[in-house]
Amino acid sequence: MLSIFKGKKLSSTESVNIIENIVYETLKPLGFRKHGRTLHRFVDGDISQVINFQNGCPQKGIYGRLWVNIGIRVPECVERKFHISEPIKSYYHEYECNIRTCLGFLADGEDTFYDLKKSPQKIAKDIINRIKKHVIPVFDVLNSRESIIQHRAEYPSFDQFANHLILLEEAMIWGRSGNLEKANDLYNKHYNKYYKKSLGANPGHLSYLETLAEQLGIVLEVSYD
Repeated sequence: MLSIFKGKKLSSTESVNIIENIVYETLKPLGFRKHGRTLHRFVDGDISQVINFQNGCPQKGIYGRLWVNIGIRVPECVERKFHISEPIKSYYHEYECNIRTCLGFLADGEDTFYDLKKSPQKIAKDIINRIKKHVIPVFDVLNSRESIIQHRAEYPSFDQFANHLILLEEAMIWGRSGNLEKANDLYNKHYNKYYKKSLGANPGHLSYLETLAEQLGIVLEVSYD
C-alpha cells in the first residue's frame, strides 16, 4: 500500500494520511472508527473518546508539524444541560470535548510535536507506543460517568483546560442522572469556591454560574465560612 510513495517526497497531507491509517489499523479492534482526521469511539452509550491528528496550524503559519490531540466528551458537561435533547452525532471532534490534552503533554510534559519531514512509518510506530502507554489505559478507566466522577482527578495531565471545572461538571453528571440534590450540593461548592476567590475581581464566571443555575433550577447558597 505504501509502495506508491517510495522514492517521492511526501506532502504533509500524504504523511499524515499514512500515519493515521497505520494508527487506525491498531486501534480499530478497540472500537475506534475513523472520521476524517479523527479516531472516535463511544463508551457508556454517549461518552466520546477522541484521538485527533492535527496537521500544522495554518492560521499561525505553522506547517509540516503533527500534533496528536486527545479528548473525552461527556454531553451534559459540554452542553450544560441536565436533559440532553439533541440527537447523538456519529462522532465528535476533540475541540468539542470537555476533558482535553495532547499526546506530547502526556508523554513529555510539554506540547511536543512530530516533524512530518521524517518517516511516517516511524512516526506512526512512536504514536502507537505512546497511545498504548499513556492514552488507552486512561480511556479504559474513564469509560463511564461513575468512573469519571471517581477517578478524573487522578489524571491531571488529561485535564489541561478544565481541571478547575471538575466540581461543576460532576454536578452536571449527577443532574443528568436525576440526583438533583447531589447536583445542587456540588454546584454550590463550585460556586462558593469562585465566590471566595473572586470578591469582585472575577465577576464574569460568577455571573455565568448564576445565570446557569437559574436555567438548571439550582438554588445558590453563599457560604461565608
